[in-house]
Amino acid sequence: MATTVKLNTGAQMPIVGLGTWKSPPGKVTEAVKAAITAGYRHIDGAYVYQNETEVGEGVDAMIKAGVVKREDLFIVSKLWCTFHAKSVVRQACEKTLSDLKLDYLDLYLVHWPMGLKPGSELIPLNDAGETINDDTNFLDTWEGMEELVDAGLVKAIGISNFNKAQIEAILNKPGLKYKPANNQVECHPYLTQEKLINYCHSQGISVTAYSPLGSPDRPWAKPDDPSLLENSDIKAIAEKYKKTPAQVLIRFHVQRNVIVIPKSVTPQRIQENFQVFDFELNDEEMKTILGFNRNWRACPMQWGIKHKDYPFNDEF
Repeated sequence: MATTVKLNTGAQMPIVGLGTWKSPPGKVTEAVKAAITAGYRHIDGAYVYQNETEVGEGVDAMIKAGVVKREDLFIVSKLWCTFHAKSVVRQACEKTLSDLKLDYLDLYLVHWPMGLKPGSELIPLNDAGETINDDTNFLDTWEGMEELVDAGLVKAIGISNFNKAQIEAILNKPGLKYKPANNQVECHPYLTQEKLINYCHSQGISVTAYSPLGSPDRPWAKPDDPSLLENSDIKAIAEKYKKTPAQVLIRFHVQRNVIVIPKSVTPQRIQENFQVFDFELNDEEMKTILGFNRNWRACPMQWGIKHKDYPFNDEF
């Protein structure tokens, strides 16, 4: 079973990575070290997670200890929405590199298609609780991203939370220099994203699934939201293979050739989440799991619903 996905740049991206959204700064350094010890080579992060310095400390410690070399690792970060002006893309990337103690990223993503008002607030909101937007266009932001490749700061560039029309806008952009290598989107059995994944794959764009376990620790969770880890059908499949529900949910993506980044700060779970290459779900089970789709989002980014570039009003 392939443990990497080949990007349109020729690079191999490990199909299972460690997610770091919501990983507290005091715990994420140890989580990164535990992941690399367990065999992970792909670490996913972002400026907005406000823990990149600690992620970098974990990576740096493992390189200094001789456990891995930098070139063995695949490190991902993301450009936040308040840095969409083409002129500031580079400084945002350089801040991330300096926090991570790295001189290049393997993949750098535009975190959302929506540009927000620059400043110290990560999500600037007005009195109505809606985002305060800027007048940037993500096509100009993309040109800033392309410059990072030419400067050697990043090996590949991609997008996150972009819908089909937005991806098409980039692919059809006059003077396009580099196609997106990856689109990172929320994906799990309640949001299977079949149409978007098929579209991306047809264009040579790899897909990464975030919140693959349904993000049970998201800050805005409601008691009556559906729980994937407690789903009785998932539990039954897990028991059959003597695996955990989380392992089944991760394996589901691996079999779709979708990169997957479960987040944990618990060493035992970090190890378990990587142990997904020694069993295979059959076609019937894959079909069953795909049948759970209800287009339910753990991360609807409600505040941005009136933004001109809000991605989730389209079908996909």
